[in-house]
Amino acid sequence: MPLKIIIVGAGIAGLSAGIALRQAGCKVEIFEKSHFAAEIGAALMVTSNGARVLSHLGFSFSAARAVRADTWRVMHGDTIKPIENGTVDLGSAERQFGVPVWSVHRVDLHNELLRLATTEKGHGRPVQIHLASEVVAASADGFITLKDSTRHTADLIVAADGLHSVLKRVVLEQEATPPLPTGLSAFRFLIDTQALLDSDALSATLERKGTGATLLADTKEKDIAKERHIMCSEVQNFVGIHPTREVVDDDADATKISMLQEFNHFAPEVLEIMAQSSNVKRWPLFIHEPLTTWFKGRVLLIGDAAHPMLPFGGQGANMAIEDGGTLGYLFKGVEDPNEIPDRLRLFELARKSRASRVQVLSKVRASREKEVEEELRRYADPPGSSVPTNMIERTVHDYGFDVFKKCDEVLNSYKDELVKQNM
Repeated sequence: MPLKIIIVGAGIAGLSAGIALRQAGCKVEIFEKSHFAAEIGAALMVTSNGARVLSHLGFSFSAARAVRADTWRVMHGDTIKPIENGTVDLGSAERQFGVPVWSVHRVDLHNELLRLATTEKGHGRPVQIHLASEVVAASADGFITLKDSTRHTADLIVAADGLHSVLKRVVLEQEATPPLPTGLSAFRFLIDTQALLDSDALSATLERKGTGATLLADTKEKDIAKERHIMCSEVQNFVGIHPTREVVDDDADATKISMLQEFNHFAPEVLEIMAQSSNVKRWPLFIHEPLTTWFKGRVLLIGDAAHPMLPFGGQGANMAIEDGGTLGYLFKGVEDPNEIPDRLRLFELARKSRASRVQVLSKVRASREKEVEEELRRYADPPGSSVPTNMIERTVHDYGFDVFKKCDEVLNSYKDELVKQNM
């Protein structure tokens, strides 16, 4: 009999896990509290480490309208001129890491994951998705309770319910370290590329910015706490990091005005692009420390429920995808529920140190990796091994990771352990 698995949450983590577990031979149901009506989101970078997993799952980058990212460029925000030694060639990612880097809108990524999860033509049974099904409680014994008081049981409960996870309290015997305010917030907005191309001035700005991912840095601000920067992607997704300021978040006009004031010392061309924006969102940024454990009994945390991150490095979605791919790889062919505790232990061995390093790195901007070197060493794998100390090493560390190679490593150690036990 196939394992019955319930996943709570149908975001990137939940759908990636659902697809991978479906292909591994499991019977999968996902409970999602939303209706998926008028889904919105921003663009994100699927770096080589995440793209490797998606390719393994049969993801179509063309169907998701993804665009190859050829460079990672850092420029002066007030002049839009390149910073010396501030460009990373992402075009060589396929040669260096075996997989290219992609820029994709979150909604398109989500829709393609949804197709892979539910299509009849895929490997294994289609994932059954229950919308408008809010999970309010769960037990380490393997059941969830919905808002309407109905109960559902499974061999394994995968909590992919995000930053404000309801199921996290089931796994942690005591509350995790509360998130710490960074004193920073982020504005985010999208602009249609064609709208910029239709303007001679703004199309010229796009040409100067170049293709790929671009960071417009506040290079004249010496106080790190007050530094601002804007991250722009190929699909014209803009994220502006800045010192937190008071603004009424549900007042779209006030939020946009606040954004323009915050970045008024940036180049006029950049401000003009900002002025063309609509539906600007803002949220405060918090630091979340790595958890000591990700599972208890039959409940496992993945994605933001396990390792929420700051935006520096752009690895949040990629870590969620890695989680999903790892689950499927480690549970392939497993049908005996008695094997679940060992498989969850292997999952932690494959994922916890890796994701914790990336989580720590997410607290600092590119080129400031030395600031968290000592903290990174706590999660070195194997212990005592090197950790990233500069932007190039960080890129290799993040993009070059192969989850399947790591899974083979922990599986081989597990098999050796079983052989010794039976000798």
